[in-house]
Amino acid sequence: MGVPADQARINQLLSPYSPDHPPQLALDFGDYLSLLWRIDASVEKPNRAAYYRQCADALASGLGFNRRSVYRMIKVLPAGHIYVSLPNLPYRGTIRLVDAQDRREAIMQLLDMRSHILSMGSYRSRWNLGWPGSRVADEELRARLFAVFFTAFEGQFSQFSRLLLVIDIMLQDLMLGDRTPNEISLSRLIQEHGYPDPANINTRMQYG
Repeated sequence: MGVPADQARINQLLSPYSPDHPPQLALDFGDYLSLLWRIDASVEKPNRAAYYRQCADALASGLGFNRRSVYRMIKVLPAGHIYVSLPNLPYRGTIRLVDAQDRREAIMQLLDMRSHILSMGSYRSRWNLGWPGSRVADEELRARLFAVFFTAFEGQFSQFSRLLLVIDIMLQDLMLGDRTPNEISLSRLIQEHGYPDPANINTRMQYG
């Protein structure tokens, strides 16, 4: 039985976008936001951060907003400072400045929610020292807590993560002023816009 379309989309937004796990679906603005998040998450690995930046640059070009403020501002920001700077985008435009503060607050809250979802979905394997109850000394109690938490997490997270689809629509509207669906295939991004080719040995070496 195949993965439902929405879940496949969510899985891609949570994926590492690495050469070993390239996007399987056409990429859209949500993928761009996930790539920006990955740049910041790779701040201690410069080569990997550069890889994600190349992916994001190619996608911005492919989706046609590489001349917009959402792209120009990010181009000059170092890894580790991109995601936290995105709420300032309303002040970088020349229109709708009257509601810039309100849009800034909305973007900030939506990005915060998005970041939490990505953190939970992308790095679950690294939480083994931070799960609720992990510091409980009583072994039996700790085992009971883990049994409930780990059993419930997957089902609940699959529902919670669906928020990504709604959040990305709103963020596209707030950042680009347009909700129109726009996507591009990975093959076109590689051939026409310089997206790192997952099959290329140099791409794999850069990602590490």
